[in-house]
Amino acid sequence: MNNENKKKKNSKKKIFRRLFFISLFVSFITLLLLYLLDILPILYFIVVAIVFFLFDFLIALLTLSKGWKKRFFGTILSTLKMIGMGVIIFYLVNTMDFLHKINGGNYNTENYSVIVLNNSNYNKLKDLEDKKMGIVKLGEDKGLLEAKQYLNKKVSLEYIELGDISDLINSLLNKKVDAILVEDAEKKLLESDSLELISKEKVIFEFSIDIEIDDGLVKNVDITKTPFNVYISGIDSYGKISSVSRSDVNMIVTINPITHKIHLTSIPRDYYVKLNGINTKYKDKLTHAGIHGVDTSIKTIEDLLSIDINYYAKVNFTSLINLVDELGGIDVTLDKAFTAYYNEDGTIVNYTFSKGINHLNGKQALAFARERYSLPLGDIERVHHQQILIEGIINKALSTSTIIKYNDLLSSLEGKFITNIGIDNITKLVKYQIKNNSSWEISTYTLNGTEAHEYTYSYKKLKSYVMIPNNESVIEATGNIKRLLEER
Repeated sequence: MNNENKKKKNSKKKIFRRLFFISLFVSFITLLLLYLLDILPILYFIVVAIVFFLFDFLIALLTLSKGWKKRFFGTILSTLKMIGMGVIIFYLVNTMDFLHKINGGNYNTENYSVIVLNNSNYNKLKDLEDKKMGIVKLGEDKGLLEAKQYLNKKVSLEYIELGDISDLINSLLNKKVDAILVEDAEKKLLESDSLELISKEKVIFEFSIDIEIDDGLVKNVDITKTPFNVYISGIDSYGKISSVSRSDVNMIVTINPITHKIHLTSIPRDYYVKLNGINTKYKDKLTHAGIHGVDTSIKTIEDLLSIDINYYAKVNFTSLINLVDELGGIDVTLDKAFTAYYNEDGTIVNYTFSKGINHLNGKQALAFARERYSLPLGDIERVHHQQILIEGIINKALSTSTIIKYNDLLSSLEGKFITNIGIDNITKLVKYQIKNNSSWEISTYTLNGTEAHEYTYSYKKLKSYVMIPNNESVIEATGNIKRLLEER
C-alpha cells in the first residue's frame, strides 16, 4: 500500500514538474519572439525578462513543494500564465507576419484587358490570330513590353501603336484595329471619358504582369534620429494593393523625431506637372503619374518640390474602409457642412456631414475623403478633408480603446497596405515611441493653383480639367518641409 502511495505521489510530482518546465518553455518562446520582433527598448526587455523569471521562480516553489495545496495553487497560476503567454505569442506572431507582408512594396502590378467590340465575332484570344491590336505606349512602358511578350506566346498579333487613349478609342470604334490592349488604370480613363465605348466594348481576355520597382527609391535614414519624408499614395481602386492606378491622395508626411513634429503636405490630384521619366512636351495631371507606378509619382513630386522622399506607403479604398471600421469609427471636426455622393455597388448614396464633430464609419470616411464636386473649392477642400481624416485616424489609433483591437487592425490592413520602410526601421520607431511616450505636434499645408483646361500627356487631343500650380504655393510648401527637416 505504501509503495502504491509513493508511486502516486511520484507520479503527481512528475506531472507538476512537467507543467513547470512547459511553463518555463513558454516563457522562453515569448521572450525569444519579443527579442526577434525588437520593439522593446533594451531596459524594458530586461525588466520583462526579470518579471518572467520571478514569476517562473514562484511557480517552481509552489509546484515543486511538498504541500498539495501549494502545488495546486502553483498549477492554477502556471495554467493562467501559459494562457496569457499564449495570447501574447499569438499577437507577436501576427505582428511579425504583418510586418513582413506590408514590406512587399518592391513591385507594381499591371492588370491588362484585351477589348473588342461586342458586335464582333471575337470571343476568345485565339480568335485574334494575325489580327491588329491597338496599343498606347506610355513612356518607357516596361509593363507593356512584357505584356506583349506574354501575348505573343499565346497568339500572333500585329501591334498598332497609337498616339493616346482617344486614338485608341476611335481606332476600335472605327474598326481600324480589331482589338485594343489596355491596362486597368487606362481602362478607367476610357470608362470615365467614353460612354460610347462602354456600351460597345467586350473584354475577352485578362492577365497581370508584375514589374520590379527601382531599388533607388529608398533613401534610408535612422528614423529615430533623422527627420524624413514619407509619400502617402491613396489609389482609386479596391483591388490588389500593388496594382498601378490613379493616385487620388498625394501627401508628403514629414516627420521630425527630434522635435516630435509631423507636417502633412497635400497636393491636389489634378496638379498640372511634368511627369518624371517621360520625354514629352506635354504635362499631365499628378493623379495620372500613378498609372505609371508609385515610383513615377514619387519622382514627379520630388521634381516638383525639390525634395527627397525617403519612403512611401500605399493604400487603397478597401484599406481605408476596413481600418476605420476596425477602429470603431473616427471623429472629424468641420467648420462647415457638405454633402458627399458615394457610389455603393452602382447606387449613389448621399452622406451629409454637419458643422462640428462628425463620427464616421468606413464607407462614410471614404466618401468624406473623395468628395470634391459639391465643394466650392473642389480639390483644394478635398485634400484638406483628407488631412482632417488622417488626423482623426491618428488620434483614434493612439487611444487606449484601440489596444484591444490591435490584432483586428492588423488583419484589416493585410493585403491592402504596403510600404518600403524596412522592418528594422518600423520596429525602431515603435521602440522609440514606447521609450519616450512622446506626444506629436501635427501641422498641415495644401498646395493651391488655378483651375484650367489643358492638353495632357494622357489625352493629347482633348483638353482636360487641370490645376496650374501656384509658384508661391510650391515655394512655401518646399520651405515648410525643409525647415522641419532642418529643425533640431
